[in-house]
Amino acid sequence: MPVAKLKDLLDREKVKYLLISHSPAFTAQEIAASAHIPGKELAKTVMVKLDGKMTMAVLPATALVDLDRLRKVTGAARVELAGEAEFESLFPECQAGAMPPFGNLYGLGVWTDRSLAEDEKIAFNAGSHAELIRMAYRDFERLVEPKLADFTAPAEAA
Repeated sequence: MPVAKLKDLLDREKVKYLLISHSPAFTAQEIAASAHIPGKELAKTVMVKLDGKMTMAVLPATALVDLDRLRKVTGAARVELAGEAEFESLFPECQAGAMPPFGNLYGLGVWTDRSLAEDEKIAFNAGSHAELIRMAYRDFERLVEPKLADFTAPAEAA
């Protein structure tokens, strides 16, 4: 079952979405394969700190956050990846690392890589490592109001 507050928001806003159950998977690429969704449509949420402020960076499963690019586009003096222990208490109803990219539900800012806006659909963890929600990208953008920017590098660059 997806995170209750996310499901409530989607239902209240009359958003059409598909709940996809899949075998447990923990990396974005494993999830995409398990759910039979192209990696470029699967959004992963990476928690970062922008000048010490916890923020969501949302990007395709096929990419990595380029911290230097993210620093430049956000104007932050310091950008760093957040450790799980630093943010897990913000998402008590979610399995660790499976939080949906709806920072607005948690009082967090959201930066979304512009490449996700190129696809009609977006899919993302629904609070567990065995469920995804797939919905129209335009509905995601309308509800979350993320800041769009280019801040990724291809995963092969790692």
